[in-house]
Order: sequence, then C-alpha cells, then structure tokens
Amino acid sequence: MVRHQIMVIARVALDCPVNSLFDYRTTGTLPSVGQLVVVPFGSRRQVGLVLEIAEHSEIATARLRNVESILPVEALPVDMLALIRFSSEYYQCPIGQAAFVALPAALRRVRYAGPAPQWQYVLTNAGMAVAVDEFPARATVKRRLFEALRLSPALRRADLLAISASAITLMESWVRVGWVEKRAEIFPHGKVDFTTNAQHDLTDEQRTAVDSISAGFGSFSPWLLEGITGSGKTEIYFRLIEQAAGHGAQTLLMVPEINLTPQLEERFRGRFPDLRLVSLHSNLAEGERCTNWLAASSGLAQVVIGTRLSIFTPLPQLGLIIVDEEQDASFKQQDGLRYSARDLAIFCARQRQVPVVLGSATPSLETYHNARSRRFGHLHLSRRPAANRASIKLVDVRGMAKAQSLSDPVLQAIGACHARGEQSLIFLNRRGFAPVFVCGACGWNAGCSRCSARLVWHLGDALLRCHYCGHEERLPRACPCCGNQDLKGLGQGTQRLEQLLGERFPDARVLRIDRDSTRRKLAWHIMQDDIRQERVDILVGTQMLAKGHDFPKLTLVVVVNPDGALYSADFRAGERLFQQLMQVAGRAGRADLPGEVLVQTQFPEHPLYQALLRQDYRSFAEELLDERRRAVFPPFVYQALLRAESQSESTLMDFLAFAASHGALGRGAVTLYDPVPATIAKIAGHHRGHLLAQSASRAELQRFLSEWRPLLVERKAGRVRWSLDVDPIDL
Repeated sequence: MVRHQIMVIARVALDCPVNSLFDYRTTGTLPSVGQLVVVPFGSRRQVGLVLEIAEHSEIATARLRNVESILPVEALPVDMLALIRFSSEYYQCPIGQAAFVALPAALRRVRYAGPAPQWQYVLTNAGMAVAVDEFPARATVKRRLFEALRLSPALRRADLLAISASAITLMESWVRVGWVEKRAEIFPHGKVDFTTNAQHDLTDEQRTAVDSISAGFGSFSPWLLEGITGSGKTEIYFRLIEQAAGHGAQTLLMVPEINLTPQLEERFRGRFPDLRLVSLHSNLAEGERCTNWLAASSGLAQVVIGTRLSIFTPLPQLGLIIVDEEQDASFKQQDGLRYSARDLAIFCARQRQVPVVLGSATPSLETYHNARSRRFGHLHLSRRPAANRASIKLVDVRGMAKAQSLSDPVLQAIGACHARGEQSLIFLNRRGFAPVFVCGACGWNAGCSRCSARLVWHLGDALLRCHYCGHEERLPRACPCCGNQDLKGLGQGTQRLEQLLGERFPDARVLRIDRDSTRRKLAWHIMQDDIRQERVDILVGTQMLAKGHDFPKLTLVVVVNPDGALYSADFRAGERLFQQLMQVAGRAGRADLPGEVLVQTQFPEHPLYQALLRQDYRSFAEELLDERRRAVFPPFVYQALLRAESQSESTLMDFLAFAASHGALGRGAVTLYDPVPATIAKIAGHHRGHLLAQSASRAELQRFLSEWRPLLVERKAGRVRWSLDVDPIDL
C-alpha cells in the first residue's frame, strides 16, 4: 500500500514591498498559522510568516516551491496576527513589511537555532573567602561588582550591565579562576510571589486614580491620567503593576525615549526585586533584544518596558497597558510602517479587553478631546506629593542686544543658584555653535549642497555640518563669493551657550548634553551619574533633558529662544511648544527645594505664554480645540499624507499630479488638496513633496485610501519613492 503525502499550501508574508502573500507547498511537518518558516525567494532564502493555510493555490502546482524548514520559535498568537493585519490595512503598508516590524532581527535569520541560555552568576566558596579590600582602591568597578555579588544570591546579565559595561568580562574572568559559578537561569511560569519595597502613602487623587483604573481590570477601559510634572504618575503605574502581577498578569509600559528606560528600570527593580522585567528598544544588542522578546512572549517576564516597537510584543497574560508621555511624537514611526504606537496600544487593549492608561502632564489634543467627549475616562492629578510646583516667570528680551544670548536677570539667577550650591539647566533646542555662518560683506551664507537647509557651525570639530543629511565641510578661510575673511556665526546653539557660561562662571562645572556630546556609547549614562552625584553645576541641553529625568538638586530652568514656534506654518507648533515648555519646567524643584523657571521671550503677552504662567494647560487646550474646530483640523477631521521624493523635481511633481488627478476621480467625502513641496524641499539630493487627503469620516478616508493606493502602485514610478502616512503628525 502506497501512502501519499498530503500537500497543503502555506500562504506566507515576506519582508518585501508587495501587498500580497506568497504560496508555498508543504509536506511532512505542516506549519501552523503564525509560525516562522524558511522559504526560497528568488535566488535567496528568506524567513517568512505563515498567515494562512489553504488546500489549493491559484498558481500551478509545478511552479510552486517548497517550504524548506520551520524555525524553532513558538507561533505568533492570533491576537498578534490580528494586530499585524490591522496595522497593514489601516496604515496602508504591505502585509509582509508590517509583519516583520513585529519581530527581532535575530528571528529573521534563516540560521536561527533557538534561544540562547540565560545565565546567572553566584559566588563560590572560594569567592566568599576573597575580601573586597584585596582589590586596589582605584578598581572601583571590581569593588562594586564584588560587593553586589555578596549582597545578592545571584546576578543576571541586566544586573551586571547596570553596574558597568565591563562587568560581564570581569565576571567571566572570575568564573575561570573559580570565584564565581555560572548557572543556567530558570524562571517560574504563571503567578509569582513577590515583595515590594519603598512604599509611599498615596494622596487622595492618586488613590482615586488607582481604584478607578484597577476596577476595570479584565475589561477594555481607556483612561487619560493627566497629572502635572512631579505629581506622582509613576507611583500610580507601580501600584497598578503590583495589582496586575498579583493576579498573574503581564504589564506593558511604553515610554517615548530610549534614554528613559534605564532610569525607569532601576526604579522598578528597586521596587519589585522578585519580578522579572525586560526592556525592548532599538539600542539593545540583537541577541539581548531577541532574548527579552522571547521572555515576554513566553510569559516569563511579568513587565515589559519599551519604546514604540514594544507594542508588537506577544504577551500571553497581558493585563494592563500604560503609555507614559502619550503626547510625545516619538510614538509615531516615521518610515516603513508609519504606525502610532499610542493608537495601536488602544486597539490592542480593546482587542485583549484590558485597561490602557495614557499618562501625560500635557496630553495631545486628540487624547484630550477623547477624554472631554467621554470616550476615555479622565483622571487628574493637580498636586505634587513631595515637592512644590516651580514658579514660572517671563523675561522680556525685546530691548536686549541681538548678540547677547542670556539676559542680565537670567545671568544673575544662574549666579545665585550656583552660589547656593544648586544646579541650573539652560534649555535651548538647537545644537551646534551657530545655526548660520555668513559673510557680512556680501551676504553669502553657508548652505548644504544636498539639502535646502543651512549648514550649522560646530565649534569643537571646526566643521560646518548639515543636521538633515549629515554632510560636513571644513570652515572656509574666506568667503567663496567675495573673498572676505571676516566670516561669522549668527544665532545661538548649545555649544555657544556652553562657551558663554564657562567664561561668565569660571568656577562652575558646565556640562553640555545634546546629540553630539552623547554620541559615544554610555556617555549619557555617565553624564546622568555626574549630575546626580553633584559633579555638575550648570547643564546646557536640548530636548534630551526635557523628558522624565529626576535631578533633586536642579532648581533653576532657563528657556532660551522658544519664540520661533509661535508663528509656524505647522498648526501643531503651538501645542508642541506648550508641551515642551511644561516638560522642561517640570525638571525644576522636584525634591524639597523650590524651583524657578525663566522663559526668555520677545512676546510676553502672547496667549500661550500667559497660559504657561498660570500653568493652565486645560484652558490653553480648550482654546486650541476651538481654533482647530473652526479651521477644520484634527481631531475634528482625519488626514493622510502622500509623501514622495525623487532626484528629479519634475519627475516628483509629475507623480504628485498623477496622484491628484486619479485621486479626484473617486474621492467622495474626501478632500484632496493640491501637491506642494515639503517644508524642507530637498534632503540628501532628493526633492520632496506631498499631497494631503482629508475627511470628516475615518471610514470614508480608509475607503478612499484602499482604492487610491493600488492606482499609485500600478503607476510604477521607478524614479520616485513614495509612502502613505495615515494620521500624520507633521506636514
């Protein structure tokens, strides 16, 4: 008797810009939906995700190729596959590209052989006999590491990295000499007994928030947790995580910036030493991210702290989602699958029937409008439990000399703060020494040859650098137009402020924190430690310093040159400026010391600054919502932006004209605006333009996009790169 192998068809999503699945034959071990498989694709082998199983294919059997193997990874659960499909459809992205956003890079490799073992390190008897004093006094890392081994029953990789980047190398050397034993780490499944440390008494507002949100465990309940900076939102997060873990549920805590995760991890591990926490963000090594992802997807990790990509982590016991600083633009992906992690968190919470908490001192107008319309619950924290709210003052600089960066009242305040032994922060969201480099004789200014942007003078490197494409040039000795050698920089950057403050306060320790100064690995972590250990007196920094950091001795914040956003063409500029100013103001006076915020402005009477003085975001948000309603802007309408770029400006505009003409044929309730160049019309040699579609109905806009996109694909504009950005946050 001859047995015939049953052939089924695996319909596989591949990471390529094609909006369809690929059919493969499979015999023998049959893959299930959600599994990762290795398949031939052209002349290469590629990892694919099985999304459907079928009995027949429209492609002739002889032309079908075989699934080669199944990777040793648990299949993605149904809810994660549904999230991938929704993301692909809503954000108009090919299904394969959407699917592989969800996976760590290690799982996309055809040679993936399974998870690497996780190790923990324990002192042996020989190690216990070693005294810490045997290490030289200057060997601080060795001393700290050995002390940690004595105090803890076992140290994990994450514990070692929290001590020093070299800790793992040291630990392995101690394993070789017999002081330390290396054991495979075993994690319990299911409900975990745990203890909590450093409990704080809740205020009435905090207790109301915890009780209201926890009452919704087991059901979909979206909440806006609006609390002034320092009002104790993190304490509420910890109480909710504690309750979720007590029921055996997992929590996903999303933060906007990678730099915030180590600080939050440290606080969490101090609070819940027995719970397993993993982090997920793009700065992790490939293997570490894969390990953490697998720990979360298998249910071994009770808490996941991550940036926007963590929303695509399968969590089998998910019980709670928290999005901290929900208004932050970092939650919106700006290429590929242009998703909003905040909005996907709400979709995921509805899908899994769990509460979702959106925390912010200055919520986005979309979220505020949803809370105001009672689509979301609204909780408000109006007081700081352990600190006074910083006072805000406006410094009128209309009579100040143009060349002067800091006014006399500001310099006096910085000097007084330094004399008291406290720290001050000078906030300027512009790095470099001077944003414009000019010739005073003929008016020439240094522009980027590849972008429609000016080159920025960077003092230390003696370079002119483009902040858009990265192009660099040496400082010219003379004007290329007239030969004048008296060239100068105009405007202020963080480097110029650093130089000015160093000259004005020679005995103060000035530290500049921006993308340039934190480029080296671990540089930012070292700087944070210096600030907390009071080895810094004056900080000069960009928006890196505005979010989430808690420096107890920082009592003075000075904001330099914020006026540029007041009259921007971007209708969201005012909202973002107010949010940024409130965030940076929240860095002052977070401990027992009173805080002060000074804002230098030429427009002190502007309604935005008047609302800032009152620290009254609600009235400001109400005014903005009224403006948006009258102007017919989001959140009262829904938008999608066709972004396109090409090395040829005429080719670009031809494509956008084609898109406009074909979109106009069936737009119905959708308004299609004229094609226009982007604000920065050229970057890295590519001309950029866009076309805006808008509708009062989300469903109508989605219907239009689903009909419009195939027409654009059929155009096959090989010399034009384009994408659809649904719910864009910048135009």
